[in-house]
Amino acid sequence: MESQFLSLFEVSIAFEESHLFFPRIVSWVLVGLLAIILLSKSNRIAPALRRAGQAVTQGSDGFDRKRFFGTILLIIVYFYMMAVVGDIFPNTGFGFLFVSIPFIFLLSMLYVEHKTRKNILVIAVTAVIAPTLAWYVLSQLFRITLP
Repeated sequence: MESQFLSLFEVSIAFEESHLFFPRIVSWVLVGLLAIILLSKSNRIAPALRRAGQAVTQGSDGFDRKRFFGTILLIIVYFYMMAVVGDIFPNTGFGFLFVSIPFIFLLSMLYVEHKTRKNILVIAVTAVIAPTLAWYVLSQLFRITLP
């Protein structure tokens, strides 16, 4: 009987899953907030979703299929490659760094209107500096594990 009572005061940590604790809480909070939004604004969301679906399937003025589907494709490749490169360099954050640079460059090139030499240079410099700075702050200063 006493051993069962004392087991309440024992703490065991599964380190291979401990990093998932906070993201699970945040995920469930976000799912709950999404449900509240969908329930409270459903009369305005349903028509907007129908219009968006028609724009994607049939095309309409102001809808850029190349940018829309290009963005979705880039995001899918980004997350996939981040896991692949992250497995090559585990616990260093290089997966984030090495994949974010081309992702930001390609996404910016997809959305830039005029591809001048100056614009491409600014995009390239930004694509290198922004992820490197984010990687340094998160991974090196705050010691946050990145993929």
